[in-house]
Amino acid sequence: MKNKQLKRSNDRILAGVAGGLAEHFNIDPTLVRIVFILLVALGGHGMIIYAILWFIMPKPDNVVADEYYNAEDIKVQDA
Repeated sequence: MKNKQLKRSNDRILAGVAGGLAEHFNIDPTLVRIVFILLVALGGHGMIIYAILWFIMPKPDNVVADEYYNAEDIKVQDA
């Protein structure tokens, strides 16, 4: 059995938390997003849970350059 680490995902709308949970549990990310929306609608706990997970879940290994890197970090090699 493959040992998966819980990480945020590049398949994201806000921070990748729902996509990361979906990848970890091998379910559709839309279902996880609907659960968060329902939790927000039923008392607001979804926003708190999402924010906590956003803070504690590590970034994905293959991050998108424009989101996680500064312009100084990206080096262009001369041809």
